[in-house]
Amino acid sequence: MLAISAATGALKLFRSHINPTTVALALLLVILFVATRFGSRPAVLASVAGVFCFNFFFLPPVGTLTIADPDNWIALLVFLITAVTAGELSARARHRAEEAEAGRKEIERLYTELRDAFERASEAEALRRSERLKSALLDAVTHDIRTPLTSIKASVTTLLDESRTEKNKEVTLNAEGRREMLEVIDEEADRLNRFVESLVELARIEAGQLELRRRWGTIEEIVAAALARAEPLTRSHQVIVSIDKDLPVVRVDARAVAEVVYTLLDNAAKYSPAATSIKVTAGQFDDATLKLAVEDEGEGIPTALRERVFDKFFRATHMNPASMRSGMGMGLAIARGIVEAHGGRIWIESTSRGRGTRVALTLPLGDEESGVEIEQAEANAV
Repeated sequence: MLAISAATGALKLFRSHINPTTVALALLLVILFVATRFGSRPAVLASVAGVFCFNFFFLPPVGTLTIADPDNWIALLVFLITAVTAGELSARARHRAEEAEAGRKEIERLYTELRDAFERASEAEALRRSERLKSALLDAVTHDIRTPLTSIKASVTTLLDESRTEKNKEVTLNAEGRREMLEVIDEEADRLNRFVESLVELARIEAGQLELRRRWGTIEEIVAAALARAEPLTRSHQVIVSIDKDLPVVRVDARAVAEVVYTLLDNAAKYSPAATSIKVTAGQFDDATLKLAVEDEGEGIPTALRERVFDKFFRATHMNPASMRSGMGMGLAIARGIVEAHGGRIWIESTSRGRGTRVALTLPLGDEESGVEIEQAEANAV
């Protein structure tokens, strides 16, 4: 209520220079802030207060609750529905983030207990705690699958209800509202798909069934493919690419290695402030290997955790929770499995600035001439 009152007072000072549309958007921003900070109930109260303030102070006749123009009734109704819907979605997203963070903390606690159990308890005690860990992991996996399904279901239900009211000539959502609902469905479906794919990939690596399609190619092509895919994630950062000239070709699974580079770019964008730089470098490490590294300007990872971040389901909880996306911490575990399957190694090293994170990996090099010969042989065999 105080936020709406303050916003209304500020808008009244500029009433002669702004139109009702600008007022409605400003009040919607205040409602979104209330939903994100305090939850859905305060957001609903803020929406109702916003409707009254919008009507009383900005819709003619000003200073009364009477609405002279019938079109303003529609505008007021659309504003109320949009405000309540946006507030609910924002509050729901905040609630999901809190649940995910609680799940990660519980998993880390159980991992710590399991490690201590192996050190001091009998094998039977360790097995009992292991079963608890499996149960907690199953609960967390179930949560990460149920959460996007809940969002998809809520959005579809809203669209279906809106479709039914249209038949009765009652408009509840405008085109912008429909588009936002469809974007929620699209994003959550992609999130669910990525989560399932990560689980399958991790299971293959654990079972030693990761199949690599090795082909001769250049590291420039692999990095370019990863950068193109990560462009929506890194657009608020400055990406600097430095690849040594005349590097030998590599015989790797280009899709799998591009997935590793994409994961490193995703983490760099996620855990570093906007407008900072992300550096991608590649050069010859020794006579038989190539070294590739991705470096950001974030908070960095303590030395004690640099090995553990490659464990499956591990998340570095010292980082800012606001920057952490929902997930189970499988990205670096999958990256390590892919790199090691190629005969390489992946690790975290100190940066030259002493701040930020630099993840480096090595891949086996090949001879360009032998690479061409092998490619020709494979083509003839086909």
